[in-house]
Amino acid sequence: MTRLQKKLSDHKSLIVFITAGDPDMETTLQIMKNMAEEKVDCIELGMPFSDPIADGAVIQRSTSRALKQNIRLEDIFGLASRFRQQYDTPVVLMGYLNPILHMESERFILRAKAAGVDGLVIADLPFEEGEEMETLCKKHDMALIYLLAPELSTQRTAAIVKASTGFIYCIAQYGTTGSESRSPASLQSVVESIRLYTDKPVMVGFGVSSEEKARQICEYADGVVIGSWLIRELERATDKPACARDFVRNLKKAMSIQV
Repeated sequence: MTRLQKKLSDHKSLIVFITAGDPDMETTLQIMKNMAEEKVDCIELGMPFSDPIADGAVIQRSTSRALKQNIRLEDIFGLASRFRQQYDTPVVLMGYLNPILHMESERFILRAKAAGVDGLVIADLPFEEGEEMETLCKKHDMALIYLLAPELSTQRTAAIVKASTGFIYCIAQYGTTGSESRSPASLQSVVESIRLYTDKPVMVGFGVSSEEKARQICEYADGVVIGSWLIRELERATDKPACARDFVRNLKKAMSIQV
């Protein structure tokens, strides 16, 4: 069992997204450390990209701030490596295909693996074009997590669920991150249909923006992925690492009602 699989098993899990380098790398590292201290289950670390087509306005602003810091992939690997020296919390990189191809896919995976990264979410990688990346990730024991559309059982759903490793990432609605999610009743049916194909943890993200929504989703899913909501809170905070610490602490406490 991998570190990621072990961490996400047998309880309702909280995965949080932050952008590497927003507002700077040292603050990002301290945010990661504070969240790890509060027992966040996985950190999804965004790789800044100039054309983040899957992201809404909040994460686009975060990406823009990070790009002004001239963040490179090697900086992100260094950040993950420094974090891994102290903490065992799983780290998943989320980003877009172009920078990975520019570095060369296998080299990218090897560098990520050496830095202690556990998995990849590539927002613009269609399942139909993912065979090479799947092969490389399997070769180097790196989880590849596809984004799964919120639709009831189809042959394509079954294939994506089978190909995804680490966990199943079910998005709550069509569209970009940070927008309002569809009704919990509809989403519950989607999650239940996914379970027909797998015993992998099913996490729900995109549009989870309140403790109440997180609690509702955790009644039928294995956990939530939070991004825009946290980044919005960080934007307002003077002490961003303290804000992240309190955010994780309070949300895990709220989610524990449904465990």
